[in-house]
Amino acid sequence: MLYEHETTGTVADVVARLEQAAKDNKFGVMGVLDLKERMAEKGVAFRPQCRIVEVCNPQQAKTVLEANMSISTALPCRIAVYEQDGKVTVSTIRPTALLTMFGNPELVPVAAEVESTIIRIINAACEEKSRVSS
Repeated sequence: MLYEHETTGTVADVVARLEQAAKDNKFGVMGVLDLKERMAEKGVAFRPQCRIVEVCNPQQAKTVLEANMSISTALPCRIAVYEQDGKVTVSTIRPTALLTMFGNPELVPVAAEVESTIIRIINAACEEKSRVSS
């Protein structure tokens, strides 16, 4: 149900790489939610870094929403980047798994295509940083 990938760097570094990888794969970044910051605004101390990156391909979203507007409750696709046990993890719920909740088997090919792209985005963001020449 989940696709997860551990990586190197800080949460902020990984989010920046994720945003670039989304653009490179023709997905837009709809927003980034910083959970630690939002919790602090509400007076709640929350130690680990966790950011939620919302991504979307408008054409694929249109196809899905025209078939079933209730799927809007699961859009845009969310990718979490968080610290846990000294490691940074990137995680998402697989769109094919989410789709099973809505009873639209005709949308499986669209969900599979979105899932493939999101996995490509995550993998690109998790690759080792390019070596910087001095």
